[in-house]
Amino acid sequence: MKLGKESKIRVLENFYALDYVLLGKPAKKLTEACCPAIVDEYISIKGALLSVMIEMFKLVDHQPAPFNEKVDVKNLSKMARGSAKIAREMCQKLVASPKGRAELKATLRETVAQEEGVDVEQTVKEQIRQKAFSLAIDHLLVARTISESKNFKQLNEWEGRIIEDAYKILRDSLVENAILILDNAD
Repeated sequence: MKLGKESKIRVLENFYALDYVLLGKPAKKLTEACCPAIVDEYISIKGALLSVMIEMFKLVDHQPAPFNEKVDVKNLSKMARGSAKIAREMCQKLVASPKGRAELKATLRETVAQEEGVDVEQTVKEQIRQKAFSLAIDHLLVARTISESKNFKQLNEWEGRIIEDAYKILRDSLVENAILILDNAD
């Protein structure tokens, strides 16, 4: 199955939006200020994640609404910033929700129980940051894909579970690299 024009545009939008969600600006702007090797790895992981998303698009029959205007670099960047802003707002609500807080507490208890001499305050900050980034990516990529798809129940089948597992691995890796970049850019 081939992707339609709108799905291809969505892939490009997500490519740029991931930078805004995780880094607050395009990754290429951090290459000189920070760590080129880590930024290159981040971009490679981001590309692999979007390759998995393309497979997900095909599996679920992704069909976003047609774009009424011509999509150029300027519009694409504007769309990316807008979708990143929405994803960040949604993740803040989810992290602050009672369920989100309970999940973070459980993860923190597990981390503290496994390791001795843990700096609890630092661990809490790291856990919140990782959880927030993961939720923002999930909202940006998966929730939106499901809302724009005709057959999202395919994700529950064997091939869908394989794609989901690959997605989670790459998402977590992307979050780790983004945090490395942000920590080294300071």
